[in-house]
Amino acid sequence: MKAITEMLIAKKLARADVLLNGSRDWDITLRDTSALNRIAFMGSLGFGETYVDGQWDTPKLDQLIDKIYSSGIAGRKRALPYQYARVQQFFINQQTRRRSKKVGEEHYDLGNDFYEKMLCSRMMYTCAYWEGANNLEEAQEKKLDLICRKLQLQPGMRVLDLGCGWGGAAKYMAETYGVEVVAITISKEQASWGQSKAQGLPVDIRHGDYREIRQEKQMFDRVVSIGLMEHVGPKNYATLINLVKDKMVDDGLALIHTIGRKAEDKVTDPWFTRYIFPNGHIPSMGQISQAVSNTLVIEDVHNIGYHYDKTLMAWYDNFVAHWDQFKDQYPEHFFRMWEYYLLSSAGSFRSKHHQLWQIVLSGNAYQGYYQSVR
Repeated sequence: MKAITEMLIAKKLARADVLLNGSRDWDITLRDTSALNRIAFMGSLGFGETYVDGQWDTPKLDQLIDKIYSSGIAGRKRALPYQYARVQQFFINQQTRRRSKKVGEEHYDLGNDFYEKMLCSRMMYTCAYWEGANNLEEAQEKKLDLICRKLQLQPGMRVLDLGCGWGGAAKYMAETYGVEVVAITISKEQASWGQSKAQGLPVDIRHGDYREIRQEKQMFDRVVSIGLMEHVGPKNYATLINLVKDKMVDDGLALIHTIGRKAEDKVTDPWFTRYIFPNGHIPSMGQISQAVSNTLVIEDVHNIGYHYDKTLMAWYDNFVAHWDQFKDQYPEHFFRMWEYYLLSSAGSFRSKHHQLWQIVLSGNAYQGYYQSVR
């Protein structure tokens, strides 16, 4: 049975130009043959878990994942974890207000000192924009300026930042464009860090669920969401878009910055859901369009997914460079878990299996021609 499983997996990998126990950078070195059964029955969950457990290795994990996705062999829909997640997603809203707290507690609250070493000085934990940039710091600032120009910010405007992270975008907008910002994050660690850095600026960073902002009486000239939609879930996409509409003036603009996927699927990779982003979901363009339909106007769509590959590789380099400072604080498997997370994500963007969309939306009273910004 084990020999048959190895033969079938080797045959499938060969379609992606990947060899078991080969010598190239993207080939797989098998350390424990029992990994094959876990992969065969558990799909992508087993693939990730066996890597973290050290049952197989590869010199360039990002290249391996790129080849797997580019070849189209990454189907996982028959694996048990996928089917279980599919049933759960059908019957249960995985992103209720109670469930939404889990990702803040388990991922974003890992420790601000940890993220300070991996990210840029503004703690931007989303895709950077590398056009004309020489390093991560410059690339993240260019991303922020790109967003501000797309929103056509003017001094004195009021901006709502949904899912603000550590508040880097809110602080940049206030400092550079002279706007007032109300921002909200699900992570108490992010809120605390952001509040300390935004002192003296017209920036109000709050800890809570994005849906709580509906109680806010004031309206906003602009609404921005950078990296929130991946945590909203398909049952709540319309809720998010309706919230944007309800809190934005009729002639306002909004920008949604989100990871996207080529094919519509209500289930996210089970490994990432279990170990990295609990209850997360990557939307398709069709799911976003359906949520926006009859609510707001899509003015512009910009795919900058190419830039996420480079961003993730920069985070990985920082993570490795500073690991010695943190290895005593985290479980033994943490390094390989984050290595798999960062490098497999880079490979998925390199192959265009995942993309990064910046979508500009306008209110129904917005007049004139919207000039796309790049």
